[in-house]
Amino acid sequence: MKIAFFKYQGTGNDFVILDNRDNQYSGITVKQIHHICNRRFGIGADGLMLLCKKDGYDFDMIYYNADGNESSMCGNGGRCLVKFAYHRGIHKNMYHFTAIDGEHFAEIDPNGTVRLKMKDVTEVDEHASYAILNTGSPHFVKFATHVKEIDVVETGREIRYSNAFKKEGINVNFVETVDEDGIYVRTYERGVEDETLSCGTGVTASALMSAHNEKGFNRVEVHTPGGHLSVEFEKMNEAHFENIWLCGPADFVYQGEIEVAD
Repeated sequence: MKIAFFKYQGTGNDFVILDNRDNQYSGITVKQIHHICNRRFGIGADGLMLLCKKDGYDFDMIYYNADGNESSMCGNGGRCLVKFAYHRGIHKNMYHFTAIDGEHFAEIDPNGTVRLKMKDVTEVDEHASYAILNTGSPHFVKFATHVKEIDVVETGREIRYSNAFKKEGINVNFVETVDEDGIYVRTYERGVEDETLSCGTGVTASALMSAHNEKGFNRVEVHTPGGHLSVEFEKMNEAHFENIWLCGPADFVYQGEIEVAD
């Protein structure tokens, strides 16, 4: 099967995108997706997305991890898909689309930055040295020092495959406070089973846990190995966050065709 693909990246989190509005790629298999995302034998990506039609919405987002399995929400992927939709002729002041975790809104600023509204967070499982919360995907957030020196793959894998999380898996974020309004984040992602240069839902989870205002509006600047993002949100209390917006770049890389076995 010949597939026409488009490659996008958001702060180094890279994705293969297929325009599936005519259902041409609805039958794509786990094996085919895994091959496409393989960095040695395929195109190479952290995940693959389908842009699909959805009645009453601008589009529907279907996201697959690099292992080929359909996954939970991907924040950077969502921002990249919005930019792709724009490039494919879907022009809106405010985008309204669906993903596996429900409805989302998004907009593209004049400078090209994509702002994506994330799901509200109403529950945080907070422990002495870490917190667990779901920002569309489940995240383990651990504050640490000298985060650039941590072996994220080894340490993240130990947590992800520990007895508490092995069955469903969890994304693991190591967070270091940079200044009053800024943090540095590195993430081990399930499904990729490696460190990614950036993770949108992980950045969001880390920012919520780094709020500088106890209540009300917060804006946290987030640095990752792949670049800079910001998260704006309203903090209602220690475990309740609303009006969450993930903001950052989303860029076209290249397009082409690939032949995959049926």
